[in-house]
Amino acid sequence: MKAFVLDSADKKSVSTSVKDLSVADLPAGELLVEVEASGFNYKDGMAIRGLGNLVREYPHVPGIDVAGKVLESASDSFKVGDSVIATGFRLGEWHWGGFAEQVRLPDASFAVALPNGFSARSAMACGTAAFTAMLAMARLQEIGITKERGKILVTGASGGVGSFAVMFFVREGYEVVASTGGEHEEYLKKLGASEVISRDEFQEPLDPRKPLEKTRWAGVVDSVGGAPLARVLAQTQAHGGVASIGLTAGFNLSGTVLPFLLRGVSLLGVDSAMYPAEKRAALWQNIAALFRDEDFGEIAHVHGLAELPQLADDILAGKIRGRAVIDPKR
Repeated sequence: MKAFVLDSADKKSVSTSVKDLSVADLPAGELLVEVEASGFNYKDGMAIRGLGNLVREYPHVPGIDVAGKVLESASDSFKVGDSVIATGFRLGEWHWGGFAEQVRLPDASFAVALPNGFSARSAMACGTAAFTAMLAMARLQEIGITKERGKILVTGASGGVGSFAVMFFVREGYEVVASTGGEHEEYLKKLGASEVISRDEFQEPLDPRKPLEKTRWAGVVDSVGGAPLARVLAQTQAHGGVASIGLTAGFNLSGTVLPFLLRGVSLLGVDSAMYPAEKRAALWQNIAALFRDEDFGEIAHVHGLAELPQLADDILAGKIRGRAVIDPKR
C-alpha cells in the first residue's frame, strides 16, 4: 500500500515522503478500511509542516478525514463491505490517518455509515469542513435563529467551512452575506450569497469606547476569531448567536461582555473533533440531503499523495478555495 508518511528525528523539523508500506505496519484497531478518498484540511497542512504539536509520535500518516469500504472488522457495528466515513477523534493527529491506500481505525466509533446515494468522493468533498458547517448551523438553529430573523454572516467564506456554511444556509432559505479576503465574489455568489463583503470591514479592533455597534446579523458563522470575532459579536442582534469555529486570526477575545449582557447574544463554540457518534451520523444524513453531486466540481479538486506538501503550503497561506480531495491511488 502507498502512504504519505511524516517523520522527524527531533519533533522540530518534519520530513515527508510517499512510501510503500505493508498493511501490517498500520497501528492496531477495530476496523481496516480501503481508502477511496480523503479530505484535506487546515490541520493536515499544520501536521505536514510540523506546526501546532498535532502529531504525537513519528513516523506518522496524517489525514483527518477518510471514506472507504471496510476490509476487516472486529466490531458488531460494521461488517466487511460496508461503506463508512471517519472524521474527528484525533484521526490523523494522534492516530494514523487517511493519506494512504488503507487505514486502520482504533475504534469503530470513529466511523459512521456513508449515507445511501452519497459517494466516498462526495463525502470527502464535504469532510470535516462540511460537518463543522452543518454543526454550526444546527447550533444556531437550536437557539432560534430562523430565516425570518435576518441575515447570516459567514466570515472566511471562501475557505472549506465557510463555503459549506454559505451553501447550507442558502439551501435552508436564509439570506447569507459572505466575508472574504480574496477575489472570490463570483464563486460565493454561485454558492448563493446575496452579498460579498471584504474582511477588511472587521480587521480593526473594536473601539473600547463603543463596545456595541449597529446590529447587522441574526447569526454569524465565524471561521476567523481574533479581532474580527469581537467586531461581529458587537454587531449581532439581540438574542442572536455567533458560532465560533476557527481561530486563524488568534484565540484572544478583545471585546467586552456587553453583547452578552445587554443584547443576550450567544457565543457558541463548535468543536467537531469529539462529537458523539450517534449525533454525528444524523448530521451526515443532513449533509447528504443538502449536498448534490453536481456541487462537487464547483467546490472540490482532486489531488494525489505527491501533491500534499504543496497543498500544505497553499492552505497555510490561505490560497486554497473550496476543498481539496485526496485520491491515494492517483
